[in-house]
Order: sequence, then C-alpha cells, then structure tokens
Amino acid sequence: MYKIFLCETVHPEAYRMLRERAEIIDSFERIREADAVINRNLKMDRAFLEQCSSLKVIGIHGTGRDGVDLQAAADRGIKVVYTPHENADSVAELVMALALNLARKVCLADRLLQAGADVPKAPVFLTGMELRGKTLGLIGTGDIGRRTTSMFRAAFSMKVIGYSPSLNEEKAAKLGMECAVDIREVFRRSDIVSVSVPLTDQTRGMIGGQELAAARPGMLLINTSRGGVVDEAELYQSLVSGKIGGAACDVFASKPPTRENPLVTLDHFIATPHIGAATDEALYRVGKSVVKQIFDALEDKQQTSS
Repeated sequence: MYKIFLCETVHPEAYRMLRERAEIIDSFERIREADAVINRNLKMDRAFLEQCSSLKVIGIHGTGRDGVDLQAAADRGIKVVYTPHENADSVAELVMALALNLARKVCLADRLLQAGADVPKAPVFLTGMELRGKTLGLIGTGDIGRRTTSMFRAAFSMKVIGYSPSLNEEKAAKLGMECAVDIREVFRRSDIVSVSVPLTDQTRGMIGGQELAAARPGMLLINTSRGGVVDEAELYQSLVSGKIGGAACDVFASKPPTRENPLVTLDHFIATPHIGAATDEALYRVGKSVVKQIFDALEDKQQTSS
C-alpha cells in the first residue's frame, strides 16, 4: 500500500479516495516514508525534498507551483502534478464579488455600521459606480481570466482588454477581448483591473509604481493571483494618494494579512485570506483530480521500475 503525506484539509471525497488505496500519514517524523505528498500550503524547497527519500510524486492541490522547487524535484526524479482548470470558476466568481464590493462600497458600509457609526441614509461618501458598460482589464488571460471575461460580459456588458505575453489580436478576438500592448495600457484604459498570473521570476513585482501611476483615475484593482505579483508598498501609496479608487487582494506577500500590513487599515481596501478556490465545488474537483493524478503517476513509476 502506498504512503501519502497529507497535513492539510482536502475535500471529504478526495480523502475517501486516498484512504481506499493508501495509508495517509500526517507526521513530519514519517516524511521519509512518503511515496507522495499532497501540497496546498507547504514550502517544498530543496532542503525539504532532501528529507523525502522515498518521494516519487508531488500533487499540488491547485494550480500554483511556486511553493515547490521544481528544479530540485526534477533533479530527484520526483514527478509534479497539478490541477489546472478545476478552480477557475470559483476564482472568477470571487473576482466578481470583490469588484461589486469595491464598486458599491459594501464592505465600507458594513464596517461603519458594525462599529456603531452614525451613518445617514445613502450618504455621499458611500456613492458607488455601476459596472454596466465599464471596461475590465485583465493581467493574465488564462483559464481564470477567460472565465472572468465571460462572467463580466454576460452580467454587465463590459468591454474587456487583456494583456499577456502570449496574447495577440487574433487570440484576443476569439476570447471576446481586445489585446493590450503592455500592462500600462491596461491600466490606462480600464475601470477595473483583475490580476491572475502565476508567480514566477518574470511576474514577481510586475505591478509596481510605474504601472499604478498609469492607472485611470479611480481605477479599482483586484489581485487573486499571488502576493508577490503586486508591490504592496506601491499599492498602499497609490491608494493613500487617491491615484486609484480602491483595491482588493486575496493574496499577500506575507500571509495571512494582519493589521501590521498598512493596506488592511484603509477604508477602500478589501482583504481576504486566499479564499479564491475555497468553495465546496472547487475543492471537490481539485481534490479528486489531484488524487487520481497521484495514483496514476505512482502506478506508472511502479510499472517503469518493474
């Protein structure tokens, strides 16, 4: 029977699938015994992998591979599998939820009332904006960006402009959007910008002071990708100065966010603790997919070595 290391929560159906065919271990003292690891939040660097003498497969519970040293895994012959596509709908729905909250200042109104503030009926400072007919900008046009495009166009008849190094006019037209030449063009032309890219050496800090300086006045920024993509210090300055109208982040450079992060002290900023894919439906799809891929990979390795 295989031994699979699991120290984080997965969907009950995925857990049942694991129990049927493997012994589940959750003690780091037994990590050397593990044939496979399911990774949600672990940082698996070279030093960590060197402890895993029996490890053959890493199953990433989601799409983000930045938590695993892929080169170190390859050097040790460890296969890495992940679950693209499975959580795109849930993340796109969160983007829409955050956009509506920012545009209509729902969270601010709730904070004031919860704190016992004397808020008059429909005060001027809670005046929001409609999304219908506005422009949505996308930094990253993968699965999440595409689902976000479909939802915003269908719900609010929004125009969409996207940027990705691999995007061209022909591809953009098929996706129902326009193609921007760079990130700054997206910021100049959009009322709302959604960031959905993986964290790599190329994307780390890609949203910084120059990009934010190019923003259309009052623009709203939403980041559901990875914390290192947006320069949080520059974002804070852009919010305080009024250069952009509001922002929401589901991911942070240091997570989960606390009051020590100045962003969370701002009235026009919304913080969530990486809940983009945290729906029962997404967890079901992702969990089943990663478990199936792990067993397929283990059996393939077993056949190859026999």
